[in-house]
Amino acid sequence: MKTCTVQTVLSAVNQLAPKRFAEDWDNVGLLVGDRNAAVTKIFVCLDVRDENISQAIDLGAQLIVSHHPLIFRKMSDVRLDKPLGRHIARLIKSDIAVIAAHTNLDKTSGGVNDVLANQLGLVDVKIPDDEEISFVRLGRLPMPMTAADFARHVKKSLNAPTVRLVDAGDFMIERVGLCSGAGAEFILNAQFHGAQAFVTGDVKYHEAQAAVENKIHVVDAGHFATEFPIVRVLAEYLRDELKKFPVEVVEDTQSKDFFATV
Repeated sequence: MKTCTVQTVLSAVNQLAPKRFAEDWDNVGLLVGDRNAAVTKIFVCLDVRDENISQAIDLGAQLIVSHHPLIFRKMSDVRLDKPLGRHIARLIKSDIAVIAAHTNLDKTSGGVNDVLANQLGLVDVKIPDDEEISFVRLGRLPMPMTAADFARHVKKSLNAPTVRLVDAGDFMIERVGLCSGAGAEFILNAQFHGAQAFVTGDVKYHEAQAAVENKIHVVDAGHFATEFPIVRVLAEYLRDELKKFPVEVVEDTQSKDFFATV
């Protein structure tokens, strides 16, 4: 059998989520490690947290594929008295490489936002008509729902411990817009394209106010809950793409949201 390398996996990731789709401010691709290193076990996760690194080490993985970049902003030092420096040091000492697919995976067909739309059971899913690639997805519910019922539907569909509902008035929801993670900047764009509700995370007070004034319901299900479903799907994709190699792909099933309601 052929040897799977970090570059083999990077090529598979780029096939799903081309690097050119990433925003200019983003940092995607191979962030830590040697592209020529052999890989027999891959760990897929949302964030490269300390506990995720421990999981990868315990699994004997040589590669982590994450959605959120471990190294996001320009670094001027790698200090072991800071969390990021410690993470990088642990990875290097353990011979674990890291690949990130972030905004490129958000935008691409079959990526984070299409997975979110599927989780919510939307049909006729598309991107806004005036865009070739987009963070935003527009879809339709099989049956209209009230705002309260839709919020409960989102909560159950994403296995979220809680959601926040911005109720914009007494009207039913059939057409839904969404953007995983922190996508409140796209609420009014979705409303312009006919959405009666929008699903995202990290919504701020004045963004909620603008939604009410423009008559579009918003369900804030949180950054984590709207993005975590991609972990399973990305792992399944890599298993299929790498099936001719002697490599095992394991997805994170243990991570939880940083936020809790008390």
